[in-house]
Amino acid sequence: MDIGTIVAGILTLCILSFLYRDNPIYKMAETLLIGVSIGYTLVIVWSTTLVDILFEPLFSESKLALIIPFVLGLLMFSRFHRRTASLSKIPIAVLIGSGAGVAIPVMLEARTLKQMSATVMPLISGSGWPDISALVVMVGVVCTLTYFYFSREHKGVLGKSARLGTYFLMIFFGTTFGFTVMSRMSTFIGRMEFLLTDFLRIIK
Repeated sequence: MDIGTIVAGILTLCILSFLYRDNPIYKMAETLLIGVSIGYTLVIVWSTTLVDILFEPLFSESKLALIIPFVLGLLMFSRFHRRTASLSKIPIAVLIGSGAGVAIPVMLEARTLKQMSATVMPLISGSGWPDISALVVMVGVVCTLTYFYFSREHKGVLGKSARLGTYFLMIFFGTTFGFTVMSRMSTFIGRMEFLLTDFLRIIK
């Protein structure tokens, strides 16, 4: 058993000690995890982003257009001085504006247009029979939108439709929560498999 497996196994047990209660051993492992993660991220950002994308092309290949992001990056550090703190608003504004300009079309395409196109399906399948899934999607969309219609009181047909919409919402939230739990369980199973096979060697 190598030293890496021993350290990983001990730290895994330290993290799992939280299942008993909050304790200093768990806090030590949690702090170590956060510190190592931040250090690893800083090294990766320095080597793959700043050096490879900014410093080498700017100073070795003389790509002068990179002076603009270089200056904007330096202005970020003006935040640490009271007299120059206002200059940091410039790169922050550029970062937020460019990030929004890139993210909004992507998110609009992924979360709005694709969802809308998924609800516009033919109700009759190619065989001539009604498409049950398309009917369920249509009813779910209409009833869910009815639930968020607050201009009229939810009574009569509108109230029944809104109530059915709440059921669709609960099904959605339940499946989302179940997916999250299953992803966490898969991580836990992987850790337990590591403990029982590689660390403790109870299972071969």
